[in-house]
Amino acid sequence: LCQGVGWAKRACRYKLIVCLSHQKTRRNQPWRPPPDIKHSTLSTALDDPATVKSDGTSLAKVPHGSTSHPSKTHVDDRGTVTELFDTRWGWHPAPIDFVYTYTIREGRAKGWGLHREHEDRYFLIHGRMQIVCYDIRPDSPTFEQISHIYLSPENPRIVSIPTYVWHANLNIGDGEVRVVNFPTKPYEHANPDKLRLPLDTPEIPYSISGVMGW
Repeated sequence: LCQGVGWAKRACRYKLIVCLSHQKTRRNQPWRPPPDIKHSTLSTALDDPATVKSDGTSLAKVPHGSTSHPSKTHVDDRGTVTELFDTRWGWHPAPIDFVYTYTIREGRAKGWGLHREHEDRYFLIHGRMQIVCYDIRPDSPTFEQISHIYLSPENPRIVSIPTYVWHANLNIGDGEVRVVNFPTKPYEHANPDKLRLPLDTPEIPYSISGVMGW
């Protein structure tokens, strides 16, 4: 098997001894089947929870009493028309007494804020916004619950934020956010119905990072 003279023969014999030694070691080890990747991944996987009903209605949790009404954008060759709020919808019992618009710059947030006497009713005009809510009403089914409401151009709608629900509004898109608010009570300049907490408050179990605002 090993031919040659001198150092070549010795090198060949050494390689043969090492090879036989490795084969003997492998024979002495018990055989192990290859890992069952299918079983190991499926046994630790989690079922994807349902997020919408069969009719497309979202299953996302919202503060008790928060409701929304979908709108529709009508398109023709001249442009678009979108209805923001019509009391004939029968969506909300409070009349339209006061209307204003506000913006949030890219990478910014407004909050935390809370109203004791009136509800906010938001309709997004431009951009994408996330509303983070924290319910502090002891008699509410969603007491101490953190919830998220998303407003976007793909799903035009008006949404209400109940009283005694802390909420922070975050710009989560590119460019500026613009929202029209139809609060259920006119703004009182001498005595605003608004309480504030800083975005990083330890009083609310939710971390808002990477954005600036108040």
